[in-house]
Amino acid sequence: MTNRHSIRIRRHKRAAPRRATLIVTCTLVALLGTYGIAAAVTQSLSLGAGDTANVTCSGNGMTVTSQAPTSLSINCWASTTTTPPTTTTPTTTPPTTTTPTTGSWWVPPVTAEWQWEIDHPLNTSSATDMGTGLTAYNGDAAPATNPTIYDIDAIENPASTVSALHALGDHAICYVEVGTAGDYYSAADEGIPTTYYAQFQAAGVLGDKLSGYPEYFLNITSSTTVSIVESMIQQQCAAKGFDAVETDLDETYSGSDGTTGFIISQAAEQAYLTTLATYMHSLGLGWIAKNLDDTGDNFATMMEPTADGIISEQCGQYGTCGALSAFTSGGKAIFEAEYNLSLSAFCPAANAANLNGTLFPVSLNGGRQPCQ
Repeated sequence: MTNRHSIRIRRHKRAAPRRATLIVTCTLVALLGTYGIAAAVTQSLSLGAGDTANVTCSGNGMTVTSQAPTSLSINCWASTTTTPPTTTTPTTTPPTTTTPTTGSWWVPPVTAEWQWEIDHPLNTSSATDMGTGLTAYNGDAAPATNPTIYDIDAIENPASTVSALHALGDHAICYVEVGTAGDYYSAADEGIPTTYYAQFQAAGVLGDKLSGYPEYFLNITSSTTVSIVESMIQQQCAAKGFDAVETDLDETYSGSDGTTGFIISQAAEQAYLTTLATYMHSLGLGWIAKNLDDTGDNFATMMEPTADGIISEQCGQYGTCGALSAFTSGGKAIFEAEYNLSLSAFCPAANAANLNGTLFPVSLNGGRQPCQ
């Protein structure tokens, strides 16, 4: 069975800066008479980097029909005999039967040594997997540079691995995907009667395929999606004794990973993540957000009050670390992962800003070079 992590992490490498031309396509649809004959007029508006524009509909209402990183299609409808096009209404209320009593949870310190290894089950006897015995860019040496936080895969690692980390005085973060799903594991692998992927598939909440990967976007506006993801968090993270959860693909509304096949607004994403974070906290788990600086708007600032920390891939390479300033102001940990830069290219800035900068191999298979 192919391990998804050795290939899927590559999609987080942004191919180009996000400042690009945005094309807005507007279609006015007028429904004429009792026969429902439609007449459509399509117009396009091209925006350059940094431009803004307002779109006004002279009909009875507007609906976003498709969305991509550099394009947006809007339907302006007008009719005296029909109702407007239907849209998906976000429904993110978690099932009351799975919500436990609220308690306290672990929050990572602002600065801490960390290891990110999601390529295979963590071998606690391997110095490479554990990321120990290293000298940092600033000259600090082991044991001061030995990780105290381990971010590892939820399904591949058993409870015994989490217990072993705790016995060493370390904390464990549980990696899960909340915006896409892939058919990677058997029910036996996941320790449940029906795989999570099969549950998503049966519920009809799988959308467009993630380009280049055997995964499909999730309809995060569906309460069924919320229920399945929550069960995964409870079964794979809380039950195994993890301290926090890293949510991957948690900004799909932005289109930065491709079209989802669903109409997902920023508000719907915020509601979805807030629901999941509230559930994590009720289980005693912290929430570590992921790549919220990818969206090109203020989403990271919006979610900072709810999140307990954040991982950013390549914010040094692409100049997006500043989008995480709310986490700095809020006294929360920022874990910066770089793949292509030399230590000298990003560590000085990372150290000055108290970011937990580390150079990783893109496969996240155990190597690490810390900044401090």
